[in-house]
Amino acid sequence: MFLTDDHGQWAQHAYGNSELKTPNMDRLAARGVRMNQAITTCPVCSPARASFFTGRMPSQHGISDWINDRQEPYLQGLTGQILLPQLLQKAGYYTGLVGKWHCGNEREPKPGFDHWFSYWVSQYPHRGKQNFSDQGKHVVEEGQQSPLLTNHALDFLRAHKADANVSQKPFFLFVGYVDTHSPHRDAPDDLVAEYQSATFLDIPDEQPSPCHGIVREGKASPPGAERQRLREYYAAASSVDREIGKIVAELETTGQLENTLIVYTGDHGLNTGHHGVWEKGIATLPQNFLEESVRVACTVSWPAGGIQQNVVCEDLVGHPDLWATLLDIAGATPDTQVAAEINSPGRSYLPQLKGRRVKNPSASHFTEYGNARMVRTHRYKLILRYPFEGVTYPHELYDRQSDPREKVNHYNDPTYHVIVQDLTTQINTFFAKYSIPGRSGLEIETQPKCNAYPIWQEAADRYKKDHTPKPA
Repeated sequence: MFLTDDHGQWAQHAYGNSELKTPNMDRLAARGVRMNQAITTCPVCSPARASFFTGRMPSQHGISDWINDRQEPYLQGLTGQILLPQLLQKAGYYTGLVGKWHCGNEREPKPGFDHWFSYWVSQYPHRGKQNFSDQGKHVVEEGQQSPLLTNHALDFLRAHKADANVSQKPFFLFVGYVDTHSPHRDAPDDLVAEYQSATFLDIPDEQPSPCHGIVREGKASPPGAERQRLREYYAAASSVDREIGKIVAELETTGQLENTLIVYTGDHGLNTGHHGVWEKGIATLPQNFLEESVRVACTVSWPAGGIQQNVVCEDLVGHPDLWATLLDIAGATPDTQVAAEINSPGRSYLPQLKGRRVKNPSASHFTEYGNARMVRTHRYKLILRYPFEGVTYPHELYDRQSDPREKVNHYNDPTYHVIVQDLTTQINTFFAKYSIPGRSGLEIETQPKCNAYPIWQEAADRYKKDHTPKPA
């Protein structure tokens, strides 16, 4: 299971990028199903990752924002919640994590993992002296971070195969690379050089639209600085691809590739000049749900398991659905009592992966980020914003059929009144079922902060500043 940070769906050759070199991701797509409408549960890392590990929405698991590990190293995180590896372990799997966790206290091994190799404090730097946690023990290594993580992933695979006590068990290995997370200046030099002459024409040349609020980080100036930043991001995506290739090669060499389920996905997307902004949900005030922020790659490959090859699926899916799908494939779906306790909105899409027609595939996908919630259908996107410290930003409705770049807010357009009503009801109904009191995104004023200055606090402060009458 590969889950990479800040890797937008658009930043992969298999998803249509004409210049990015991602041959190993291309190979997985050719040997599997590419989910074209995979959308995150939250456009920042910690909540999205927590949704993958728990099968829950942020308003259920309670992580509403990205966690600053240096400021909040012992945040409760997912303590006491049932995690995916626990369910897999119960079903007989030998489990391991290598790389980024980012759901609270990175250094301590989490329940359900037989093997734990993560960060001692945080994921930085991406090159140089690396401080890792090996089963909770501080270890220091030197070099480019991702190849070092790959070495430990290979160690896990080799140890599993060699150890008579565990080799008869199926394995689950989670690998979390972070190359595509800023800063990208530590990308491998040889890969940066490969994009020296790139045109980056796959990235729209756009100016910010007022309907998305205030830009926190826009394009770099002068233009040469922008091009260098893009070279580094492209190189970071290729770096992840290169490391994936090493792990896939190991599986192939040992005869395990055909019968190993491989998933590649991201926690959320990223804008690199799209809509005139850089970054993800935190690129604007208030937080945004731009398509490049919420849409992720999700490729699932398992030839021996009957999953189709070189196929694209257009069903709307998210991290809780992937959670349910992995459990379905592993024969680890929780019993009725545990399922009721977890109360996941996730639905397995294994039938679609095998080419079966599903009678009622989900027609809507729900995403949230703090005090804002989104419902996305194949055509429309509704964003509802709720008050924080008495400040409320405008609601938004986009018709992606007539306005695929989301430049016109139709929320107050009478023509769309019925659509707004229907989608509002959908949001209210969904979150009435998938929220837990004390963890809901609508209660963030009373919840522990994940970082010192969350986006909704910054947005409220900016609004008050801009709307405070100046003295005569």
